[in-house]
Amino acid sequence: MAAGGAPAAPATAALRYLLAELPELLLAAVLDLSTGQLLATYAAERAYQPSVLAAPIAAVVRQAQLLRQAQLLRQAQPSEALQEVLLTLASQLHLVRLREDGQQALFLAIGSHDTNLALARQLAEHAASLL
Repeated sequence: MAAGGAPAAPATAALRYLLAELPELLLAAVLDLSTGQLLATYAAERAYQPSVLAAPIAAVVRQAQLLRQAQLLRQAQPSEALQEVLLTLASQLHLVRLREDGQQALFLAIGSHDTNLALARQLAEHAASLL
């Protein structure tokens, strides 16, 4: 598990929690959305490279936030914040969970055949609260 200095301590704690609860975790990272900096990373295999994902994760979150804002404008409803983004692949699920203030994102990749999505979402929500 890689991490930077003091600001990364909560990020490292969040990833340790996820790894303890989801031993089949393939990849996890905590990203500061304002700077694009990875605060902590975990990869089950050397081939998985979290650093390559930082910019695309931030872009997905920004696009989802813009989409949500456009929907709210059309519906004239009170503002709701984006909480998570789920990307499904044939063999993997990628979940991006935002910290409550939207400043950091927790990314995790899990196997779609050996992990319960509802459980992964619940664990990601708790891990994001540790940030």
